[in-house]
Amino acid sequence: MSLITVMQQIASGFGATLLIFFCTLLFSMPLGVIVALGRMSKFKPLSLVIQGIISVLRGTPLMLQLIVVFYGPYYAFGIKLSTNWRLYATLIGFSINYAAYFAEIFRAGIQSIPVGQTEAATVLGYTKVQTFLKIIFPQMIKRTIPPVTNEVITLVKDTSLSFVLAYQEMFTYAKQVSAAMSSLMPLFVAGVFYYIFNLVVTIVMDRIEKALSYYN
Repeated sequence: MSLITVMQQIASGFGATLLIFFCTLLFSMPLGVIVALGRMSKFKPLSLVIQGIISVLRGTPLMLQLIVVFYGPYYAFGIKLSTNWRLYATLIGFSINYAAYFAEIFRAGIQSIPVGQTEAATVLGYTKVQTFLKIIFPQMIKRTIPPVTNEVITLVKDTSLSFVLAYQEMFTYAKQVSAAMSSLMPLFVAGVFYYIFNLVVTIVMDRIEKALSYYN
């Protein structure tokens, strides 16, 4: 089997990898902001519950969480699982896991902004929502770009964990081709795909950071 053929077969799963990547970011980032605000809530029971959930999500393997999300409905409620549930469980598992990480990053970014800015906004007549959206949130985005970039790069590599649910993405195809050929070459080819993907992500995030430099 030629290198070109191997690349074509592995690339056939690249669309699924992209789907996991973009859907995870689409759902986990807004959820991360909401969780971060709940984590900082002055209502202690809510804050402690969210802190506990974050601790569990960050302290257990993503692979385990995917398995729990996938099989949970069946073992807990006896719900029969459809083929499409593999994709949904993958997206739910990834989104919840990464929301926990983003929540802590966003919380640190929000708390790094001087309290005086919030007090000044109050004096100027801003509501809490206006203060957050117009003053806190833009600065938080700028300050959290580097750690967010690290998580996004990790996400690219973590998409390969969807193989545990037998969801056909790029790494799964690479393993199948590798087994059929009795060769490691397909896995190295997949590694090149992941590297290029991460290189593009790094470039895009770097440009975003430079575009937001006017907040300095």
